[in-house]
This record gives sequence, C-alpha cells and structure tokens, in this order.
Amino acid sequence: MKKGKDVDMNKYLVFSEEVNKAIKQNKPIVALESTIISHGMPYPQNVETAREVEEIVRENGATPATIAIMDGKIKIGLSEDELELFGKSENVEKVSRRDLPQVIATKKLGATTVATTMICAELAGIYIFATGGIGGVHRGAEVTMDISADLEELSQTNVAVVCAGAKSILDLGLTLEYLETKGVPVIGYQTDTFPAFFTRTSEHKIHARSETIEEIAETLAVKWDIPVKGGAVIANPIPEEDAMDEAYITKMIEAAVKEAEEKSILGKDVTPFLLAKVTEETEGKSLAANIALVKNNAKVAAQLAKTFKTKQ
Repeated sequence: MKKGKDVDMNKYLVFSEEVNKAIKQNKPIVALESTIISHGMPYPQNVETAREVEEIVRENGATPATIAIMDGKIKIGLSEDELELFGKSENVEKVSRRDLPQVIATKKLGATTVATTMICAELAGIYIFATGGIGGVHRGAEVTMDISADLEELSQTNVAVVCAGAKSILDLGLTLEYLETKGVPVIGYQTDTFPAFFTRTSEHKIHARSETIEEIAETLAVKWDIPVKGGAVIANPIPEEDAMDEAYITKMIEAAVKEAEEKSILGKDVTPFLLAKVTEETEGKSLAANIALVKNNAKVAAQLAKTFKTKQ
C-alpha cells in the first residue's frame, strides 16, 4: 500500500471548475468550511450566508473554495446545488480529523470542521482559510479534557485561519495558553486583545499585533520559508456596529453552558447546541452577529490571500 506523499491525491481530491481555473491561472484562493453551513446556522440563513461569503471573497480579488466530503471525495469548491444540499440535509456528518478517513471510505456526506478544512486546504495547496471562530479549550476542560482538535491542527498544518477569535462559549484564557504551548502565532489584526467572537475584545492580551494585511502576509511568508511548521490564527474582531454587549452575551452563554451540563451534552455536540441555544435566547441577535463576523473574516481573508500570493 502506498502511503503519504506516494499517494496520488487526485484519487481523493475533486476541484470545482471555478477553483480549478484559479489554480491554473495562479490566482489567490480562500478555503471555507462547510460545518458552518450544516451545523452552525439554521436553514435558509446558512445557505444564504454561504453564498454571500463566497461572493465577498470574489469581490475582494480571490476565489472561494468551500470544502466538504461527498461520494468518497474531498470536494474543493461546491456548486450552488451542493451548497443547498448541505444546508438542507439532516444526515450530514460533522467531520473532524479522526472522522475524515471513515467518512470518505463510507461515502457519507461530511461537513468539515476548522481542523479538517485545514487538512484538506493544505492538501489542495491553499494556505488562507476564513471561518467564524476557531474551536478551543472548553470550560471545565481540567475535568473533561474537552479540547478542540482545531488547536492541535493549528500546530502542525500550514494554513492561516482568519477568525473572530475563538467562540465565546469556550475558555479563552486556556485556549490561548494551549496555542502558546504549541507555538501557534496569534496575530491580532488591528487589535491587542483576543476577540471573543460576538464581542470585539476580551480580557486576554495577544502576543502580536499587525496594522496591515501586508505585514501579516510577510509574516506568514517568513514563517513557512524558514520553515516553522504549523498554522497561524489571524484574530479579526467583529465589526463594531455588529458587536454584542459583553455582559449580555456572557449571561446567555453561561446559562446555555449550564443547560448543556444538565443534559449531559458532550463532545462535538456541545458547540452546535450552545450556539443554537444562544441564538434562541438572544432572539436571533447572536445569529446576526455570527453572520456579520463571518462576512468580515471572508473579506480580510481574501485580501490576505491576494497579498500572500505575491510573496510565494
């Protein structure tokens, strides 16, 4: 059996016509995850947002590549019909690193998490990825050991993730400690503090701030030239006009976390439950904020991909 670099990845990778054209023309590409469609938002907002995010990437000079698993293949770029399928289907597997081989082998529909999108993006030669917020260390992890695979993936996969920090349902302090231990740079785009997803700031400082996309692109180019293996977190705060009040959203999150504990909701089911509960309790305000920050991250990621392309 052939292994690793000896395997012809064409056996597993399928590129959309748009992405394939961008590769041939050496144009910048931005990876996008599919879990945000299947598990992150209700229908039809999920599909509408996915289409709008792709269009924002195009408007800012890059090609969108939404990644998902279908028919035993890793799809790099989805059609309109495929986006609709992932938005409507109830039998979509949430695919993290551990799940990827089995979902491909059994030809199930699979939506990629941050960790799996990074793996697939690197296989496809894509280095910039836009998402909402990364996973991290869950509250109470000192007992449960519930730590997102996203953090480990960031330590070993050469993809930069543009995000609004980590989801505020997590323990942000421990998440930053974990990233520091693993040597993952967290670069604040025009911010000194780690964004808390729905809010622009938190009590947690980050180690590096960049005022310009140019500086971030140069930093990534140097990192991977040296090479220093692994990805980077580009922390991009939610736009001020879309941010939520910190005390208000914290109260809602703490109530949702308590309910999840009472219902013994664990593992990869925790985040979808908490986000849905917070959306319900805030009467949709958190969903609107979620959509706004994803769009903002797509814009910055497209600009970064375009600038980074000049460094390669």
